[in-house]
Amino acid sequence: MKNYSFYLIICILLAGSCKSGNENEGSTDSTVTGIMERLDVAQFQKKLAETTNPQLIDVRTPEEVANGTIQGSVNMDFHSANFEEQINTLDKSRTIFVFCQSGGRSLKTAKKMQALGFKEIYELEPGYSGWEQ
Repeated sequence: MKNYSFYLIICILLAGSCKSGNENEGSTDSTVTGIMERLDVAQFQKKLAETTNPQLIDVRTPEEVANGTIQGSVNMDFHSANFEEQINTLDKSRTIFVFCQSGGRSLKTAKKMQALGFKEIYELEPGYSGWEQ
């Protein structure tokens, strides 16, 4: 019985000390670099105000944008056939701020931008619906 307990303890210690090979959980590419952060409305507003020459991207449909948007934003419809081409027209070295209606499309866009080599991306977590409130 003592030997069994000893081996069990050794196995537990070894298993706990093993390092996971996937340190970038949530990312599909472990070589992705740069900053990609989800910010709440207050953090997004503050960071946007502090940034020189930001690129503010609204990835909602034109119909959604017609109901209001953040001043100074450029609309690049997430659902358009040439969406990735539009993204690639942006300057990868400048700071990107991206939002959609509730955070789903903008998070996917931010991850895609990071994979494409954009250096600094901030995503509005609650989306424009949080901004309006």
